[in-house]
Amino acid sequence: MQPKKDAPGAPRRSDAQRNRERILEVALAELTRDADAPLSRIAKKAGVGQGTFYRNFPSREALVLEVYRHEMQQVADSADELLRGHAPEQALRAWMDHLARFAMTKAGLADALRQATSAPGGPAKPSPVPVAQAADRLLRANEKAGTIRPGVQAEDFLLAIAGLWQIGAQENAYARATRLLDLVMDGLRAGAPASRGNAGG
Repeated sequence: MQPKKDAPGAPRRSDAQRNRERILEVALAELTRDADAPLSRIAKKAGVGQGTFYRNFPSREALVLEVYRHEMQQVADSADELLRGHAPEQALRAWMDHLARFAMTKAGLADALRQATSAPGGPAKPSPVPVAQAADRLLRANEKAGTIRPGVQAEDFLLAIAGLWQIGAQENAYARATRLLDLVMDGLRAGAPASRGNAGG
């Protein structure tokens, strides 16, 4: 008899999860276009009532932080996917492109995050740890393969590509990002054991 008692609760939990995911999906699109997108518009486009919306996200800051955290986790998770399907050097370069697309297409979201975290006593910016850990996995895989110079730290690597966030959505943005990332890759390859071996051969 117990399954019959539990069964009515399962659809509600599933509906609640779908509502939350739908709100995040719509909020990402709306905040990317407009950092000041009204919460009422996000709720309406997500197809949820105000009560459901605020049960999931009691404030604008809570919503913005969760959207940003979710997107950065997606970027971080893609590192493992790339490593499973590509050689380490190719995976690293593809991940850098992924990070560039995030930086250039989510300018509105970044503005919304700055607004949400700028007030005194307000919430802190989401930790960049997942992205730093993903970068470290890619760097260690390349170091093991001998395709980058040894000892490169994730923090230094992320500082080297921080210029991506300055490019924004300006004209020829992707071309500029590609040039920047190619320069960073050339720097990572300098002194790599594999490169030295090829030169010697």
